[in-house]
Amino acid sequence: MRMSIGLNLEQTQKLIITPELRQAIAILQLSSLELSEFLQQELLENPVLEMGEETEEAAAVEEVRVSGEEDLFDEIDWQEYFADGRDLGYTGMEETRTEESSFEQFVSEDSTLHEHLMMQLHLSRADGRVYAIGEFLIGNIDDNGYLRITLEDAAAQLDCSPAEVEEVLRLIQDFDPPGVGARNLAECLLIQFHYLYGQNPLAESIILHHLQDLGEGRLTKIAKALNITPNEVQYIGDLIRTLDPKPGRRFGSNLDTRYIVPDVVVEKVAGEYVILVNDYIGSRLRINSHYRDLLGQGKPCDEETKRFLESKLNSALWIIKSIEQRRLTLYRVVKTIVSFQRDFMEYGIKHLKPLTLRQVAEALGLHESTVSRAIANKYVQTPQGVYELKFFFASGVEKSGGQGVAAESVKKILQELIAKEDPANPLTDQALTDILTRQGLRISRRTVAKYRDEMGIPSANRRKRF
Repeated sequence: MRMSIGLNLEQTQKLIITPELRQAIAILQLSSLELSEFLQQELLENPVLEMGEETEEAAAVEEVRVSGEEDLFDEIDWQEYFADGRDLGYTGMEETRTEESSFEQFVSEDSTLHEHLMMQLHLSRADGRVYAIGEFLIGNIDDNGYLRITLEDAAAQLDCSPAEVEEVLRLIQDFDPPGVGARNLAECLLIQFHYLYGQNPLAESIILHHLQDLGEGRLTKIAKALNITPNEVQYIGDLIRTLDPKPGRRFGSNLDTRYIVPDVVVEKVAGEYVILVNDYIGSRLRINSHYRDLLGQGKPCDEETKRFLESKLNSALWIIKSIEQRRLTLYRVVKTIVSFQRDFMEYGIKHLKPLTLRQVAEALGLHESTVSRAIANKYVQTPQGVYELKFFFASGVEKSGGQGVAAESVKKILQELIAKEDPANPLTDQALTDILTRQGLRISRRTVAKYRDEMGIPSANRRKRF
């Protein structure tokens, strides 16, 4: 075989994701809070980008009319945008006065469990040795209120006896909240039970030896073991269920509190649903007029400065363009969801219909991945409450007429049926299946059990009341 070296010319087409396109995709996936954080960082790093004051004209809500074949940004004359001093209708920043914050506008920060326990240790007037041991033990109590170190290990580190450590632990276990400082679930429940209801040998026996049986609803088994009636077991079980297995969780922690801010608001106005995209900060972005003049009017500046400003200008324009594309895509997706789920908007969760990403993508002429990115990490405020956008994309079951019913709707029906059942004779999964079948739903007993478990509702045996 003869080998040779040659030069061939070949023309091929490849799809390359540019940094700008990658940025646009990333912006599309951001929630309102994440977008705000992103823009705050960009405003710090890019001097060409600035945020203007909102005018009355810009604040007016206008209906967006979208054609499936149109590309919004092909219609924007960026040269005109570059030369227009108003920057898409937004005037220059004006000095404004902010009202002094009132006392009511401030909220107190919740104290942590550690701070709450240390305050009580201070008030206990413990001497130096007891205080040192108590401070060490409190430092080893987790956010749920449990001690996460053994008495032996604590004694070794403090150079004292385990009995001395246990004595201080008993002091801490008398602190608020009841149950704090426990070493396991049983001890936590016993401390709380004694604090709330006093001594009870039967309750102590159930907590120490039959807690799992109680959780599984095996009341008859416990009754036989303790030689009491199932009704007595049930009564004590009801008392135990009032206790908190994680007494420390009601206190604040050092973790940041995450708030839900709706990315889209759907309101009914004059019989029609109006969709408002929450992009207040993004809509106020503009190009800084000073740097725009340096480039647009050919004002003298060195080459390095010019390249820097051109780079920042291109970045700023792409950010503004990507945010507008995000707003438009989110608007179209939510508008389509509302059209599919109009009955839900009117009447509630029982009227939620099955919906897939493909259905929305085909209706808008978009790819499924684009719809998926548009709804990622985003919430919508509807007349029925605030929901994650993913909530509206759910599987379901068929009705006898061929129509679909969303899984959340079926869960709501199950919840209502169980709420109305006879506690002495609760509905089994098969009985629930039969009722739904008579209502025209094609559903199996296994699916009913799955939905019931997902809602955290116990089985019929565990719901039975004596």
